[in-house]
Amino acid sequence: MRICIPTEIPKDKNTVVYGHLERAPFFTIYDSEKHTFTSHPMGALDGKNVDIVICGGMSADALQKLNEAGVRVYIASSGTVEEVIKKYKQDKLEEITVENSRNNLHCC
Repeated sequence: MRICIPTEIPKDKNTVVYGHLERAPFFTIYDSEKHTFTSHPMGALDGKNVDIVICGGMSADALQKLNEAGVRVYIASSGTVEEVIKKYKQDKLEEITVENSRNNLHCC
C-alpha cells in the first residue's frame, strides 16, 4: 500500500504534515510493503499510484477526484509523517468521502 502525505519540505518520516493537500509544496509517499519513504514536488503526484491520502484538508473537487479514482482520504492535520502513519495503522484517523464531507470543516 502506498500512502501520500503532503509536506512542507522534502525530508523523511520526521517531516511535519502540511495542512492542505493542494497548497503543499511537497508530498511524501510511504510504501508499506517496502517500508520506504520518498519525497516529491507536489506537481509530480500524477502517476505515483497511491492508495491513500492523509492530510489536513483539501478542496471538494480534489476529494471527489481522489474518491472516484479509488483513493481513500483520511484527515490528520498535525504531527510528523511517521506519527500520522502510526495513527492510520491504529485506525485512529477519520476517513473522508464525498458523501460525508459536507459536514466536515476540513474540506473547503
